[in-house]
Amino acid sequence: MRILMVEDEAALAETVRRGLSNEGFVVDVMHDGVSGLSAATENSYDVILLDLMLPLKNGYDVLRELRARSIWTPVLMLTAKDGEYDETDAFDLGADDYLTKPFSFLVLVARVRALVRRGAPERPVVLTLGTLTLDPVTRTVRRGDSTIGLTAREYGLLQYLMRRHDQVVSKSEILDNVWDPAFDGGDNVVEVYIGYLRRKIDAPFGVQTLVTVRGMGYLLSADRSAAAGASQQRGA
Repeated sequence: MRILMVEDEAALAETVRRGLSNEGFVVDVMHDGVSGLSAATENSYDVILLDLMLPLKNGYDVLRELRARSIWTPVLMLTAKDGEYDETDAFDLGADDYLTKPFSFLVLVARVRALVRRGAPERPVVLTLGTLTLDPVTRTVRRGDSTIGLTAREYGLLQYLMRRHDQVVSKSEILDNVWDPAFDGGDNVVEVYIGYLRRKIDAPFGVQTLVTVRGMGYLLSADRSAAAGASQQRGA
C-alpha cells in the first residue's frame, strides 16, 4: 500500500514516514503543495495525507485541483487548525477525513487503514437542478453554458438551497445553516442575499426558480419562466 504525505514540517513528516513504513506502507514525502500536487497527479496512491498550511500552494488548493482533475484518491487532511469551518471547507472540497495536530500515531494508522479499505470510488459531486449546476470541488456555478460569479456567502446560500431543492426553507433554517453561529444580526439579511442570488441565477436568464412563499420561507426548484413564477413571488 502506497501513501503520499505532503507535510512541510520535516521532523513530523519523517516521524510519520518511519512509523507508517514499520506498519508496512510505502511512503513518499513532499514538503510543499506544488510538489505534492505533482506527485499525486503523476503517481497512484492508496491514501494522501495532506497538510493544510503548505508553502507554494496550500492544502485546500491542492485538494481542489486534485478533485477538479478527477483524482479521487482518499485524502486525510492534517492541520494545526481546529475550527469547525476549516473542517467543513475540507469536506466540501472532497476530503475524506480530517485530523488535527497533535495527533496520536495509532489513530492516524487506524484512519489510514479505514480509508484504504474504503477505496476511491468515483463520486458524483456536482449538484444539478434543471439548467443550474454547482460543483463543490471547483466552486463553479453555471446556468446552462454560462458561468455565474458568486460571493462566498451567495455560494453557501445557493449550495444549501440546492441541497434542499423543492422544499420550503425558513429564514431561521437558512441562518442556522449558512451564517456563522456568532451572527447576531436580524433575519432580514436573508432577504437581502436571496435578492442578490435571484439577480444572478434567475433574472439574466429569464427564469424564476427561487421564489418566496409568503409566511413560510423560500423555495428553489427547477427552471420555470419568470411569468410562470411571478404569482408565487412575494417580497425579497
